Amino acid sequence: MAAPVTLEDHPARRLVAGWGDHLRRDRRRSTHTVRAYVATAHRLIVFLGKHRAASVDTSLLATLDKADLRAFLAARRADGIGNAAAARELSAVRGFLDFAGVAVPALRGPRVKKGVPRAVAPADAIALAEDVADAHDEAWLAARDLAVLLLLYGAGLRVGEAMALTGETLPLGETLRVTGKRAKTRIVPLLPRVRTAIEAYVTLCPYKIVHDAPLFRGVKGGALSADMVRRAVRGARGRLGLGVRTTPHALRHSFATHLLARGADLRSLQELLGHVSLSSTQIYTSVDAAHLLDVYRNAHPRA
Repeated sequence: MAAPVTLEDHPARRLVAGWGDHLRRDRRRSTHTVRAYVATAHRLIVFLGKHRAASVDTSLLATLDKADLRAFLAARRADGIGNAAAARELSAVRGFLDFAGVAVPALRGPRVKKGVPRAVAPADAIALAEDVADAHDEAWLAARDLAVLLLLYGAGLRVGEAMALTGETLPLGETLRVTGKRAKTRIVPLLPRVRTAIEAYVTLCPYKIVHDAPLFRGVKGGALSADMVRRAVRGARGRLGLGVRTTPHALRHSFATHLLARGADLRSLQELLGHVSLSSTQIYTSVDAAHLLDVYRNAHPRA
């Protein structure tokens, strides 16, 4: 009986190592993203070795078609992954094949059904932010978009509030002063991961960030527009198979819903969100109840 073919038996494994170095060194991708994308490429190689019953190299990769990619995604589905994760796998595969210099088969990613608005799951919120960043070729733009979206999800800012931040916020501390609607200011905690993402962007930004100038800059140095952020999110949610209600504001919505699910009281949530009226915050009690009902229906044997 022949020994099973392992990753080490495929010449393409060296190509994956080179791709990982490229993502880390040239694209300045996070350690998490590099690890996830490299793991996907390794899974693809092992799958193709079995699927094609051949050693995988660049020549074999150049012959891939839609059927091969569909078979790979079907195998990953059998492993139990959902739509967003499957779309993320497909995105990583496309990036790897592009790096290998072979044509990428045109294949539409998985989609999810439209339905009642729901908070974006924590893993999907992070995947969304990282996918938006991965769409950029320039490291500072990738760092900028990652920082913006993590700020919306990690601190509950409106996209307009994030765009209004200036160099006055630097250097960053454990909290951030935000000016919201009706010029009302509030103080929000700044999670270490969010602070690190913003600092990475500031380090890479080619434009000098001064006290009274916008913190987040566009390609030509002007203020980054909220519409650009929304457009980037629309592209990412399509690639990840997330619903049309997944918007920059949905990340703020998710921040509130997840805090409430973890036991935050409405008054504290009201302050963090900058709501003038408590009635604006109370909507999240019904949202959280809807989420719990979904969990019940999906998990209870009698539901």
